[in-house]
Amino acid sequence: MTDDAQLRGLFDRMCRAWTDGDAEAYGACFTEDCDYVSFDGTRILGRGSVVESHDALFRGVLFGSALVGEIDSIRHLGDDVALLYGTGSVVVAWRSQPPKRRLTRNTIVAVRTVDGWRFTAIHNGRIRPVRIPVSDSFAARAARSLVQATRAMGLGRAQPTDVPA
Repeated sequence: MTDDAQLRGLFDRMCRAWTDGDAEAYGACFTEDCDYVSFDGTRILGRGSVVESHDALFRGVLFGSALVGEIDSIRHLGDDVALLYGTGSVVVAWRSQPPKRRLTRNTIVAVRTVDGWRFTAIHNGRIRPVRIPVSDSFAARAARSLVQATRAMGLGRAQPTDVPA
């Protein structure tokens, strides 16, 4: 089996373990010294803490939920290290489809261990595309006016920058 197939299989096992509510199997997808950042920014260090926190979730507010997702890309940084980008979501028991506002982007670092590929770092962030206002929009004009007003009062950032007209 290719490395990419093994990595996709590991991601699938992680999703299956979540859906089964099996915190031990979920934790087994990670290295002992893993670094885990959830969608709300909470940072968990170590497999034991991942198992403990997810056991509480699976027995509590995420009881009966499913983790769905897929790997969007795999980039090998060396023979034994890979960077994965995925998209996923938790589907709570009373829903049949993941809500679009709950989609999460996963940035994952995987390492090859004696037991096969494992995730050593994962960062989950909600997908919230931001529209950048054009320079003549009300929001952009208001921001420039606010910067000019605070500078005139001697407030704000110490280092002045040029403000576009």
